[in-house]
Amino acid sequence: MTLFPAEMESERLRYEVVHPDRTDPLEMYEAASHRADRIDEATRYLTWDPHETPNDSLGFVQHAGGQYDDGEAAHYVLRPKADEDGAGEFAGTAALEVDWDRRLGTLGIWLRPRFWGRGYSGERAARYLELAFDRLDLAYVVVEHDADNEKSRRAIERYVERFGGQRDGQLRNGGVRQDGTVYDSVRYSIGREEWAAARE
Repeated sequence: MTLFPAEMESERLRYEVVHPDRTDPLEMYEAASHRADRIDEATRYLTWDPHETPNDSLGFVQHAGGQYDDGEAAHYVLRPKADEDGAGEFAGTAALEVDWDRRLGTLGIWLRPRFWGRGYSGERAARYLELAFDRLDLAYVVVEHDADNEKSRRAIERYVERFGGQRDGQLRNGGVRQDGTVYDSVRYSIGREEWAAARE
C-alpha cells in the first residue's frame, strides 16, 4: 500500500504513476531517448541525460516504481485529456519527492517541447500542491530551477505567486547534473498556510 494515488486528474491533464506494473518502458524510451524530437532542447537544464537505450528507460521505470512503493516519491506520466491537442499522448513526466522528516515535498517536471507554452506546469503544480497538503499533510513544497533557465523561472514564478509562496534565494553550485557538472539553482517554497489562504 502506498500513500500516493496511482492516477489523478486536473482540468486538462491525466496523471498515471510511473511503475513497472503500469508503464511501458518502450513508450518512455520513445519520449525520453536520445532520438526523440528536440530532446537536447528538452533536457538542456535537467539533471538527467536522454536515455541511450530502452534498458535506461526500464531502469528509470523500476527506480520510480520502487520510490512509489516505498512512499518516497511519485513520478507520473502526464497525458493531455480528450479536448486537448495531442490527447492521450505522452507529454512528459512530473514528480513529487517527499522528505518525511522535514514534512517537505519537492516538485519536478519535464515536458516534450511540443507541449510547452500551454500552462501545464502551473496546472500540474496546483494538483500536486493539493496532493502534498491535503493528502500527505506536508508543511512545505519547494521547487528549484537552473538559474539560467528563463522559461522555468517564468512558469514557476507565476504559480508560486498565485499560491502565496516566495523566492527563497539563489544557491551557488546548488545542483549537479548527471555528468557531474554543477550549476547555480534558484529555490522557491510554498507553505501549507500560504496555499490555504491563496485558495480562499
